[in-house]
Amino acid sequence: MFIFVILFLLVASAFGFRYWSKRQARKKLLSTPLSDQQRTIVMEQVPLIQKLPSELREKLEGKINVFLHQVEFIGRGGLETTEEMRLSIAAQACLLVVNNDKWYKNLRTILIYPAAFKSINRAHNGYVVIERETVRTGESWSRGPVILSWAHSHQGAINDKDGHNVVLHEFAHQIDDLSGYTDGAPTLNKGQSFADWERVFIKAYKRHVRNVEQRRKTVIDPYGAEGHQEFFAVSVEVFFEKPGILKREEPAVYEQLSELFQLDPMTWR
Repeated sequence: MFIFVILFLLVASAFGFRYWSKRQARKKLLSTPLSDQQRTIVMEQVPLIQKLPSELREKLEGKINVFLHQVEFIGRGGLETTEEMRLSIAAQACLLVVNNDKWYKNLRTILIYPAAFKSINRAHNGYVVIERETVRTGESWSRGPVILSWAHSHQGAINDKDGHNVVLHEFAHQIDDLSGYTDGAPTLNKGQSFADWERVFIKAYKRHVRNVEQRRKTVIDPYGAEGHQEFFAVSVEVFFEKPGILKREEPAVYEQLSELFQLDPMTWR
């Protein structure tokens, strides 16, 4: 019996030390700034970061370090990944979590294609499985990976005023999935009302679907009419890139996203 107790204590100590070591390593990464060269790359590749208040830039750099330490970037279709690619994608992904406690805890891999890529979608109709081949610029899988077209990721980051950003879109899905489901209802912050979120987003989604069906121009991309999860993701794109227009056209949606991310892009200059 005594031997079993000793073994249990040794195993518990080993796990405890490993947990402590990981926390210390993460803490060190969070407090480490980017190098001057890395910072220059981020500012050039993701102009949106230039608008961040200085205190948020410091937080962002630490989270970029953690992200790069955690995630492996793999080129596909003959693409060789570069530091510019890694920093650009990491900076955009970390923008969503820069001022809150959310994290991509299940993500370990990002696959990058040179351009749009083909994807196989499978749908079940009774005992029949229907496969359709589609061309995509990005995909987000539950517990990873995230798959991106570099051509579209790069263009989406460089043009930070058109409301289209595939990296923000796919990582919005990753945030959404932290609740256990990718359904447009992410895990909210403490004190944030799910009833309010549901009321605001369901009303906005139905209004958006009607506008798309009637071919009206919408600030939120028409693709958002595909489902609640897509409406959330495209709303996130507009929240960061066209905050003024979103706040004017859909003030309640803007307010909910501002509470979720603990950010107010309207105030960034």
